[in-house]
This record gives sequence, structure tokens and C-alpha cells, in this order.
Amino acid sequence: MKLTNLALGLALAAFAAACTNDQQPDATLSSNNSAATDSLAVNNNIVYVNSDSLLANYEYFKQVRTRLQGRSEQAEKDLRAKAQAFEKEVTRYQQSAQNMTMEQRASTEQRLAQKQQQLQAQNQEAGNSLVSEESEEMKKIYDKVEAYLQQLSKERGYKMVLTYTRGNSAILYGDSTLDITTDVVQGLNQQYQADQEETATTTKKK
Repeated sequence: MKLTNLALGLALAAFAAACTNDQQPDATLSSNNSAATDSLAVNNNIVYVNSDSLLANYEYFKQVRTRLQGRSEQAEKDLRAKAQAFEKEVTRYQQSAQNMTMEQRASTEQRLAQKQQQLQAQNQEAGNSLVSEESEEMKKIYDKVEAYLQQLSKERGYKMVLTYTRGNSAILYGDSTLDITTDVVQGLNQQYQADQEETATTTKKK
């Protein structure tokens, strides 16, 4: 199972915070992820985040992606091993079928058919489990990003935070001074580091 930026885009588009600021900036498109300075951010009530850069640099997302990919690869390895063992069993049956009675052949074929169905069911179950886990993890990531953007918007007076994805974006023109990606990534990573340290401390106490 491959994780894609489309599935993990975090639904940042049209994010609005309960803040007020009547001044609106002109927009210019830039693929650079230079952060807006505090003074500029206060004067701009609409900013954007490059979701590609956010996903590439957010440590929590990278940790989740690595873990899910590891689980996916292990599941594929296990299923492949079972499939190969089944194929060998089928080959052995084909080689010895001529020496079996009709009843033995019927019984063996029925058993192999049942095993094949079980393998298909296990494959489907493993896929569904991984999709479900990915969905849950992406919701957690979205919730963390949304909560941080709400906090940042209140602090800086943002009225809306848009998302920009190269090649798939509603933003056709945006000034790089409106790009707050670096600030957002830095803040999210600081929160993630603090959460990790708190978890480690709690574990040691136990």
C-alpha cells in the first residue's frame, strides 16, 4: 500500500480561524517555502501552506509513514510466503494426482479450493486493516495540523489559511511572503518533540 500526498493532503484548503483583520494582500505564486516574518504575518489575513513541504518535513507524518509502510511491506511478505507455499502444494498435487483415487483427488481439490479462498480472505482483511489504520492516522495528523493552525491564526491575526500543492492547487498566484509553511512545520515539530519527551518521561516513571 502506497501512501500518497493526495490521500494525506490534510484538507487544509479554505481553513478559517475566528480572527478579524480587514486588510487583504495581493497574491503571487512561488514554490519557495520561505516563512513570512511576524510583522508581515500580522498585516496579512490570508496565508497559505505548501502541503508538499509540510508532509516532507513534519516529523510526526514521517514517523507514521515509515511505520505504515513497514506494516504494509511485512503484510505483503507474509501473504507472498503463504501464496508460494500454496502454489507448491498445488504443484505437488498435480504431480501425484494420477496416482490418487477419484475420491482422493476430489478431497484434495476441495481442500485446496478452501485454502485458496482463505488466502484471498486474508489478503482482503490485511488490505482493509491497513487502509483503516492509515485513515485513523491521517485523521490524527489533520487534527494536529488544524489545532496548530487555529492557535497560530489567533496569535497572528490570520483569517484564512489555504493549502498549496504543486500541480494541483486552486492558488494560481501567491506571494512568497504569504507562505507560512516553514513556521508551521517548525511549530508542529516542536509540539511533536515535546509530546515524545513527555511520553518517554511517563514511560520511565512506570
